Amino acid sequence: MKNTYSLTQQAQLKNINQIRLHIDANLNTLWLFQNPSPRPCFNWVLVDELRNIQTMLEINDGYIPHQNEMVPIEFIVLDSDLNNIFSMGGDLSLFENLIRKKNKEELFKYARNCIDAIHRFNLGCRLPITTIACVRGDAMGGGFEEALSCQVLIAEKNVEMGFPEVLFNLFPGMGGYHFLSQRVAPKLAEEMMLNGKKYNTQELYKLGVVDRLAEKGEGQKIVYEYIKKAQKYKNAHFAMKHVKERVHPISHDDLIEICKYWVEIAMNISERDLKLMKRLVNAQDKMMNIKKSLEFPEKIAI
Repeated sequence: MKNTYSLTQQAQLKNINQIRLHIDANLNTLWLFQNPSPRPCFNWVLVDELRNIQTMLEINDGYIPHQNEMVPIEFIVLDSDLNNIFSMGGDLSLFENLIRKKNKEELFKYARNCIDAIHRFNLGCRLPITTIACVRGDAMGGGFEEALSCQVLIAEKNVEMGFPEVLFNLFPGMGGYHFLSQRVAPKLAEEMMLNGKKYNTQELYKLGVVDRLAEKGEGQKIVYEYIKKAQKYKNAHFAMKHVKERVHPISHDDLIEICKYWVEIAMNISERDLKLMKRLVNAQDKMMNIKKSLEFPEKIAI
């Protein structure tokens, strides 16, 4: 059977370095705690590790090796080990470097990898798996897109999310418009992507972007409450998930077409935009060194 326990697969999980895995066998839940390095963004390694975990689940029909047996997974929870940060999104250092070199092929390869991972979360790895974003820290740009791609978005109060891409003349090209338009009217989605504003989670909850709002420090508690309720009414929950996917489908091909356009637009941004991108990278480095927080967008000189 596909879900036969494998020492090789167990060893592969131990080689995951930028994600801390926690398997709750009692609740059939896989927690993925992101811990990217050297800065809090989607680097190549982090994206590849996410995809490897997703692929393992798909190959094993939703099972994952744990303590000498295969555990069925019904819920994947995306979380973060970073203090007050869920994710700052795309690898701006990589963007700047590839745009300066006019290397469209490599930039598209990176973007496609991100799309592949995000789309799999949106579909629950094409398995009877519910994906949940547990946002306990700020989620910007691609980090916001990642949270939106999950089928359930649970966030703590006073966390901030937004799309900074407009500051350097880009737009969220990894599915932001598609995922946000599932939750708010398209006109509002467009406004949120172009105004450069960071929204607190209380605002996002009122808009319908956040599904469950938790008090500070209680995000994981609310996730567990959601999972236990979903397991109690499993048939209804998975039926609604199926209906949503049929009524509001997001195809991989559509995401890739937008991604290709994003690459073309990226190649045309100015030197001023690239310098601002570099400042944001420096701010992220300082954030990881706990020297100071990233101030975005008000206190960045443009």
